[in-house]
Amino acid sequence: MARTKGGASNTLQFRDAGTHEGPLLVVEDLHTSFRTQRGTVRAVDGVSFEVQEGKTLGIVGESGSGKTVLSRSIMGLLPPRDVIRSGTVHFAGHELTAMDDTSLREVWGAELSMIFQDPMTALNPVKRIGDQICESLALHLGMDRKEARSTAVELLRSVGIPSPEQRVRWYPFQLSGGMRQRVMIAIALACAPRLVMADEPTTGLDVTVQAQILDLLADLQRERHMAVILVTHDLGVVASRADDIIVMYAGRIVERAPTRTLFHDTKMPYTRALMDSIPRLADPSGARLNAIGGRPPDLINPPTGCRFSPRCPYAQDKCRELEPPLRTVGSPDHLFACWFPLVDGMSTAPAVPVTVSSGPAAARSAVENGQAPAPAEPTGEAEA
Repeated sequence: MARTKGGASNTLQFRDAGTHEGPLLVVEDLHTSFRTQRGTVRAVDGVSFEVQEGKTLGIVGESGSGKTVLSRSIMGLLPPRDVIRSGTVHFAGHELTAMDDTSLREVWGAELSMIFQDPMTALNPVKRIGDQICESLALHLGMDRKEARSTAVELLRSVGIPSPEQRVRWYPFQLSGGMRQRVMIAIALACAPRLVMADEPTTGLDVTVQAQILDLLADLQRERHMAVILVTHDLGVVASRADDIIVMYAGRIVERAPTRTLFHDTKMPYTRALMDSIPRLADPSGARLNAIGGRPPDLINPPTGCRFSPRCPYAQDKCRELEPPLRTVGSPDHLFACWFPLVDGMSTAPAVPVTVSSGPAAARSAVENGQAPAPAEPTGEAEA
């Protein structure tokens, strides 16, 4: 969508930087911590990655792994108090982490936008959806009321909302969950941003609507050649939609690779455990899901060494004592943080008693092949 009436100077500076060479987004050693009464929570602990123009990056991990805090840190959407942030975020050659709130407001929505996790709380419940779309069109593109309303109707039509001329006057409570999510996408894409961050965009939606929302986002991405960061807890969501995948655990990246490489040559046991927890059509009716035993660590007092070691069926003394670096073996595009990476789905670690409460399917394979003794029966509630 072209700009019509100038817009803010800082936004235009970004738009004029369209010839910027190199990655669109560069995150370098980003740390985000929160001060609490119990201590400092290290929610994002030294994360670095890049996103190329027009590509899709998937960020995957359990609840509490730092995915949402990471996305909000990149956007600059953090509480004003009790937050410690360090590291740098460069977008189209400009350092976002050096901008104040006034400068960031010129970028939000115009060049960098976000689809929030829960549209019912993200949308203003006492404001018509058309007015919420028109707000960014007037602010960033300088449209008058009539032009903005006409554009809002076309945006609603483009995201698959029927009778947009009538529904542009509706309030959020008059729409279903799927329709509200489509409105969120329309708001995020109103000013044709170069990068969209989708934070769990299908949360609370049924499977059919999930597929529709993800297909819609993919179609709009191809039409507009924008980059997308898709944040989710489900590897199955990004399997066919992301060019590259980052797996996060306890605030850190534990594996990063092109999507095909990650699924065909998984190195990190945590990534394998996430894969094994995905329901499969081939599973018999009533089959129990493979939950990851134990719980994510306390980010105020994380365990020494590998943070996944208390839950890993292959953990050795070295894993509990030394933190593994993010490294590569073979392909330079495939990074992982594990002292004993998986090879063909099997651990390279020597067999030791497994203390985790319930291991993933890869651990059961190791038991069946005599590479590790059988794990103990589950003793606690597992995280889904």
